[in-house]
Amino acid sequence: MAGKIKRMIDDILSQVAKGDPVLIKTTKTKLILKGINPEKFTSTSEDDPAVMEKLSALAREFKVKLSV
Repeated sequence: MAGKIKRMIDDILSQVAKGDPVLIKTTKTKLILKGINPEKFTSTSEDDPAVMEKLSALAREFKVKLSV
């Protein structure tokens, strides 16, 4: 199913930033530094297991729970 990566990124951003624009930018920057550009993924992007594993690890690092 396409779009899981986008949903994972959105989960991380919403739980970490809680709507704060500054925290959204810093969290996106952290994702980019870890090798994942949030702007690159859409709801139609193919699901890459390697990227999904990175996002799962980042979610654990940020102490957030993913719904995907």
